[in-house]
Amino acid sequence: MKQFRYERVTRPEDAVAAVSEGEDAAYLAGGTNLVDHLKLGITAPGTLVDISRLELTQVEDLEDGGVRIGAMVRNSDLAAHPRIRRDYPALSRALLAGASGQLRNVATTGGNLLQRTRCVYFQDVSTPCNKREPGSGCSAIGGYTRYHAILGASESCIATYPSDMAVALAALDATVVVLGTGGERRIPVTELHRLPGDEPQRDTVLERGDLITAVELPAPSESARSTYRKVRDRASYAFALISVAAVVDLGGAPTITDIRLALGGVAHKPWRATRAEEVLRGQIPSEALFAEAIDAELAAAETTEDNAFKIPMTRATVVAVLAELTGLDPRLRPDLGGQNI
Repeated sequence: MKQFRYERVTRPEDAVAAVSEGEDAAYLAGGTNLVDHLKLGITAPGTLVDISRLELTQVEDLEDGGVRIGAMVRNSDLAAHPRIRRDYPALSRALLAGASGQLRNVATTGGNLLQRTRCVYFQDVSTPCNKREPGSGCSAIGGYTRYHAILGASESCIATYPSDMAVALAALDATVVVLGTGGERRIPVTELHRLPGDEPQRDTVLERGDLITAVELPAPSESARSTYRKVRDRASYAFALISVAAVVDLGGAPTITDIRLALGGVAHKPWRATRAEEVLRGQIPSEALFAEAIDAELAAAETTEDNAFKIPMTRATVVAVLAELTGLDPRLRPDLGGQNI
């Protein structure tokens, strides 16, 4: 039995103080990820600071037409919220694609963002892992890599980031509200998570004691459409092989006036496909254009024998999603890889 101290707080400021001042303290919210890691021996904090009673459970309309989502809003409640389902369907669909109903009833918005990788080597404490033990090596390199990164990896780590919700938030241009020892600040969700570089143990840019208190979504465009599509080994309770979140705005014109595209299952963080967006913006939609755009994004991809399938799978899925959102026939032609999504 591993001993630890338990402390419950009811104010965000007290939570920040408890973790920032504690020698080895961690936040406990829904616990769907942390408790697994405690059991596996991946982490052993000296103090658990329970933040589940914080009054951060509301989904509120903002004056500018956007939405503020409290960090303690449960995934199931957020997915079912009328405003989210109506104006941000990509987010609702991403949440419903994650985990199981039982876990969604417990998991929180803030905790979902801070999930750690499900790399099998990270979760096996008998194997070297730079993310778990910096400097020990990466067992995935040269090992089993079906679920591993094809973009943004490094010589230190090729793990992927697991959250479905965060991929949708990246496409929606969400902002993460953080309370720290220096007060409150806002971080674009696309800047919250890090690529591994030579410090793969650092998943995010958050500092010790930083507490996510909310996520804010900008006002939706009336002419924009969004969705989320996840490809996985089985129909439920499986992490993405690849996933796609997209927001497309035709603005009543034949051209794409705005496009935001994010990929999951391909990198150490939600991957905002900015190269593809540049190719697509201002152009007339076509399946050939969609394929050209994602090919530009994937030009820098590096694959292994186990995960090379992610290239045609990502290509086909992006084409299908964009065809759906722009009103084109979503069925893929053989020259686009013949993938049935």
